[in-house]
Amino acid sequence: MAHPAEPGFLQRLHAGEPTLMLALRSARTPDIVHIAASTGHQSIMVDLEHSTMSVDTAAQLCTVAHGLGLTALVRVPEREYGMIGQLLDGGAHGIVAPRIETVEEARQIARACRFAPRGQRSQTNMVPQLGMRPTPAARLNPALDDATVVQILLETPSGIANADAIAALDGVDMLALGANDFTAELGVPGQYDDPRVRDAVVRLTNACRRHGKLMVLGGIGDQKLLDDLVPLGVCSLRMTGTDSALLYAAADARARQTLDSFLPAQP
Repeated sequence: MAHPAEPGFLQRLHAGEPTLMLALRSARTPDIVHIAASTGHQSIMVDLEHSTMSVDTAAQLCTVAHGLGLTALVRVPEREYGMIGQLLDGGAHGIVAPRIETVEEARQIARACRFAPRGQRSQTNMVPQLGMRPTPAARLNPALDDATVVQILLETPSGIANADAIAALDGVDMLALGANDFTAELGVPGQYDDPRVRDAVVRLTNACRRHGKLMVLGGIGDQKLLDDLVPLGVCSLRMTGTDSALLYAAADARARQTLDSFLPAQP
């Protein structure tokens, strides 16, 4: 029988097991999901906040991921609550909600992801995660509720200030610091060594510890900074890159290598 999500995704993170995620922004075909699986990734994040990808395409990528045993999260555009049900019904295992600033905003996300009485997700009886078998609500609802992952992305000082109350919410599984937007909000875009970034990480990790949730750090690629921040309590989920950025890096390296082949051999 098909399973609602990769067994143990949240459990492996709570256990500190390395978990790799590939972000998808440009790719539109199943090939990229197969590449993620064959290169050792356990999850993908389909980014609808920073792409023009359709909900239909995103759902199909999630369904492919499910078939390959990968957990598929989708980052929705800001305040797009109505899109959440479509994505979860279409095969997504969870939602990443960007730029959340208040407890009420986070509560709306969590409730949109789960059925009554925990939430207000519209009832359905056939989903890819259960093999498209017609399933009674008494079985489908708890199975999907238990498997759906909700990550709240905090990217502003206001969001950070509300981290503890957001982490306390039922239905929220993970808090994440979006360092790119956070440093921009502080007026120091890209300056991840600003002490306020470290303070935000501490605040989020403490909130997550208090309420048994997971803390994710996003947007920082500097290994020296990560070596300082990760031990504070950042979970073991690591974004290896975005498909468009990886394609650029590979194309740039190949172009340089090809141009070098035209250079005369050194005597």
